[in-house]
Amino acid sequence: MATLLEMRGICKLFPGVRALDQVNLNVEAGEIHAICGENGAGKSTLMKVLSGVYPHGSYEGDIIYEGRTLQMRSISDSEREGIIIIHQELALVPLLSIAENLFLGNEVAKNGVINWPQAFAKTRDLLGKVGLDEPPGTQVGKLGVGKQQLIEIAKALAKDVRLLILDEPTAALQENDSQKLLDLLLELKAQGVTSIIISHKLNEIGRVADRITIIRDGTTVSTLNRDEISEDRIIRDMVGRDMAHRYPERTPKIGEVLLQVQGWNVWHPEQKGRQMIRDAALSVRKGEIVGIAGLMGAGRTELAMSLFGRSYGRNITGTVSMGGKVVDTSTVAKAVDAGLAYVTEDRKALGLILEEPILRNISLANLAGIAARGIISHGREAQVAEGYRKAMAIRTPGVHQKVMNLSGGNQQKVVLSKWLFTDPQVLILDEPTRGIDVGAKFEIYNIMNQLAADGRSIVMISSEMPELLGMCDRIYVMNEGRIVGELSRAEATQERIMAMILNSTGKAA
Repeated sequence: MATLLEMRGICKLFPGVRALDQVNLNVEAGEIHAICGENGAGKSTLMKVLSGVYPHGSYEGDIIYEGRTLQMRSISDSEREGIIIIHQELALVPLLSIAENLFLGNEVAKNGVINWPQAFAKTRDLLGKVGLDEPPGTQVGKLGVGKQQLIEIAKALAKDVRLLILDEPTAALQENDSQKLLDLLLELKAQGVTSIIISHKLNEIGRVADRITIIRDGTTVSTLNRDEISEDRIIRDMVGRDMAHRYPERTPKIGEVLLQVQGWNVWHPEQKGRQMIRDAALSVRKGEIVGIAGLMGAGRTELAMSLFGRSYGRNITGTVSMGGKVVDTSTVAKAVDAGLAYVTEDRKALGLILEEPILRNISLANLAGIAARGIISHGREAQVAEGYRKAMAIRTPGVHQKVMNLSGGNQQKVVLSKWLFTDPQVLILDEPTRGIDVGAKFEIYNIMNQLAADGRSIVMISSEMPELLGMCDRIYVMNEGRIVGELSRAEATQERIMAMILNSTGKAA
């Protein structure tokens, strides 16, 4: 195949950080080319250089596209060349319709007047190409993330895309939606569209990628052909070492029951009469890591949020006990006082204030811990943050750096530090490794194991069954708002978990 894109000797500097250092990338026409690397390796930065987010002059090196050297100064320049990027955070306007989003800034108009019948007709055609059966007038905010991702691709097709860049396109998707998206990429490939995909999901990469370029610490490490691709090889090149064991070894020291939930019922905060959690009961012992498995929509996050200060609605019944005593967790402050902490699945929107520095984020949940007589001590705040930076191995030039400039794995360590500063006895971790690479995952697993060894209890919600099987001492299985089974570490397998889910589907409430 002919070379479509060549990036030569790309260097990009940020204050105090060399994000890219002589990176080279070669993409052939009509292929799906994957880019892998740990968080902070430079993958997204490289794609922002390619797509004009970082304009010519802000980086060193050359971009050769279809035999021509490009000097793009904006995203508009790259889009005119048919280079379209879909970022991990989707760029759709929730209150506008599908048709309005597809042609926003690219309106179907004559003499400044939009031709809505033609726009709707083109929208139906584009939606058909991506396999989405929705009326063009549907408000985008009312659609799930999987459908919104397809709309982004349809939007790219509306701009005559020739090189499609997708940054973590399946990070927030359930398995069925992920498979549909990967199938669509293969269909687009058959139609001559070249794709670059950034992903941490190695099984997905192995399924669709023709070649893989691996970046480590801002430098190109290797480019592998399809017959060279294996998860072990990718991981070795990503982290610079073999990872024979994906999950760190641990000898559990499990004590008495610490957390006990009984008769827990939760109703939807807005849809009257809709019950989300039905008569849930669970327990967690000191030093134990307990998993909660289930498909998307099973009620796992609703259970966690309702336990932690009733963050999910107020119409809740049941009891929560800590160390055998019933406790009040009806507000976040009371839940924290009772010894609970909750690490949300959406760290960027709900777990962190991205514009604030690391030290401010870490102290946020326990201002009393850095105050004297009601006055915050900024020296104490910096001292506490520096302690967690070292203990959690947060990679940063200093605790005054804004959280938005950290990699996903380091952001997750900041969230964990914030809640550890409240000295919790039970940590509820909701998708703790979502969107972070294998090396950073291993570090999070080590932190979890150390917390359990210190006598704390962990409840781990994860959509990745191998992760639950590799980390948990026991696993509860949820489906349709109910806990439908419980398995010990020795009993748990992916097949048994799925059997519990499928055997419970549709049973009467």
